Amino acid sequence: MSKIPFNKPEIVGRELYYIAQAIMNGHSSGNGTFSRHAEVALEKNLENLVDVQLTTSCTSALETSALLLNVGPGDEIILPSYTFVSTANAFALRGAKLSFVDVEADTMNISVDAIARAITPATKAIVPVNYAGISCDMDALLDLAQAHDIAVCEDAAQSIGSKYKGRPLGTFGDIASFSFHETKNIICGEGGALAVRNENYIERAEIIREKGTDRSKFFRGEIDKYSWVDLGSSYILSDILSAFLLAQLEQIEDITTHRRALFYRYKENLDHLVNMAEFDLGISIVPDYNECNGHIFYITLHDTPQRQRLIAYLKERDIMSVFHYVPLHQSPYGKSHSVAERSLPVTEEKAGQLLRLPLYPSLQMDQVDTICNYVTDFFEAEKKAL
Repeated sequence: MSKIPFNKPEIVGRELYYIAQAIMNGHSSGNGTFSRHAEVALEKNLENLVDVQLTTSCTSALETSALLLNVGPGDEIILPSYTFVSTANAFALRGAKLSFVDVEADTMNISVDAIARAITPATKAIVPVNYAGISCDMDALLDLAQAHDIAVCEDAAQSIGSKYKGRPLGTFGDIASFSFHETKNIICGEGGALAVRNENYIERAEIIREKGTDRSKFFRGEIDKYSWVDLGSSYILSDILSAFLLAQLEQIEDITTHRRALFYRYKENLDHLVNMAEFDLGISIVPDYNECNGHIFYITLHDTPQRQRLIAYLKERDIMSVFHYVPLHQSPYGKSHSVAERSLPVTEEKAGQLLRLPLYPSLQMDQVDTICNYVTDFFEAEKKAL
């Protein structure tokens, strides 16, 4: 059997052709022809519910969000601890305190009930993370945020192609951030996008991406010179990477359809293990209100030692599997910059149990079957060892 990696970044269309065109156009920096085409393609994918501006990463989109919301010292940001460090970093950089809350055991998404308990007069924003391309109950979250006049900043890094009640994720918050890192469904190596639903933020977002200048207005002929007018940074994606991204976006329906089929093949193959109590196995759940994009398929095991045994078992058979985040509230920096030390029992338990299985565009159904057969064999061996 050939080696099955955990992830495999791939060319799926006209990436190389578009990159060559971008170079030959003589405009390889940001805001070029391919940047504009990719932004339009993304806006169309998001049903034109938001204004899209490409960024150098999801991290820089999150940092732009913090600037747009005028986050500063004394502000509190509610977010899950089970997320990548960028979610927290973007707001900690502005001096905010982080209010980490627990997740739901079935989806690993932020608990709306936990959010409600964490709100204080200092709460500036809620940052839900759509883990594995799945969301929390967005209606309940938005009702809560509106009742307290709190901004919602979606971390939609893993969400491209996913929906909540038929509407694309990343179009619910005032602002959302997407990732096109090579580990995501749609990639360009390193890249991201800021999706702005609140129209009051669109012009300022453009300024922040342009190092705090009104340079874009100058190039459009709206002003006769440009100058420094706000805080900002260099957050604009180059046209070369935008060219790669555009080619990927042209194939988004096929990519999403195949990944979703792989996801449900895993689910179909492993469902029988979930029903056997002695195995103590959990698998990815898709709530009725979500349409998933097949970004991640994960299982949860009894404990961390059992997870490590399965990782080793699969590795011996040339199958790569990986766990995910170390909870931020347990990290040295997270402890020193959080609102208060909290016990997050679901996060702490599931973080030590969760294991992600291979999922990428060229993975085939028979390979998923092989992986699942080995997972089943592992649990049969574990059962015999009891």
